[in-house]
Amino acid sequence: MQMISKASCSMASFSCSEDRKELCVWPSLRQFCLRKGIVYGFMRLLSRPLKTLRGASRSLRIAEFCSVSNVSSSLQIELVLCLRDNYAYLLHDVDTGTVGVVDPSEASPVIDALSRKNRNLTYILNTHHHHDHTGGNMELKAKYGAKVIGSALDRDRIPGIDIVLNDGDKWMFAGHAVHVIETPGHTRGHISFYFPSSGAIFTGDTLFSLSCGKLFEGTPEQMISSLKKIVSLPDDTNIYCGHEYTLSNLKFALSIEPKNEALQSYAAHVAHHHGKGLPTIPTTLKMEKSCNPFLRTSSTEIRLTLDIPVTADDAEALAIIHHAKDNF
Repeated sequence: MQMISKASCSMASFSCSEDRKELCVWPSLRQFCLRKGIVYGFMRLLSRPLKTLRGASRSLRIAEFCSVSNVSSSLQIELVLCLRDNYAYLLHDVDTGTVGVVDPSEASPVIDALSRKNRNLTYILNTHHHHDHTGGNMELKAKYGAKVIGSALDRDRIPGIDIVLNDGDKWMFAGHAVHVIETPGHTRGHISFYFPSSGAIFTGDTLFSLSCGKLFEGTPEQMISSLKKIVSLPDDTNIYCGHEYTLSNLKFALSIEPKNEALQSYAAHVAHHHGKGLPTIPTTLKMEKSCNPFLRTSSTEIRLTLDIPVTADDAEALAIIHHAKDNF
């Protein structure tokens, strides 16, 4: 478990000594990119074909390798790869044995992960109603008798929902307080689950590493408001999002803010993990504030690159950034 904890820490931040050892294999690459142009160097690297995460999960046993043991709490978090690039998250309270799953796209990978450790399932937490986040609900509920939890606004759209929650509610998962944060924009009923004692938030399709969700049912104003709620949390908060989109998001972020040194460093980290078939999640809020263009709507470089007017507010800037990414 010690090795696993170090691995999760290196994915979430650059503070681990183990991570520094891993990243030391990259100096020549970083120097090359800085000499030849960061965008050119990393675009060549990132354009190379990489094995899919599903293939990597078979060879490297990602679901087991990426278990996270929070030293500050008894909550363990395990990534479970679903479909092509979705993540479900198994939550295990060590003290009580209570187990939950966040956003099970499909049942089989979750059942496999539970069976490996001979665990039952008590709760299913859904951030929103989309099928790639709720597709496993009914099978898991039937097999384990688990209770399904979601937004009151999605009570008619989340399969098997039992417990409805609203913005500002505090729900208890075993001994862990869970703060419910309304984060619309991607969908009108989207919520995020924040575990303050564990320093973790499950953001579904609101906030990704280096991006945010598409605006299917919401407005730029709603999305920027939702992102600001997340940004108000402590910098060391671990971000557990719904998809492994980091590599493609990185290409766009570098194209509009190539001089961002924090982004350049994070690019090496992301490329290194993808090269090994490892997840880039969790990320940290501190990292996202330094690198994610959708949290950097006031960046002078981004505004100049995309011709965003000086008078544009954050929501208007986000809409322009989103349009540029959609057409990237």
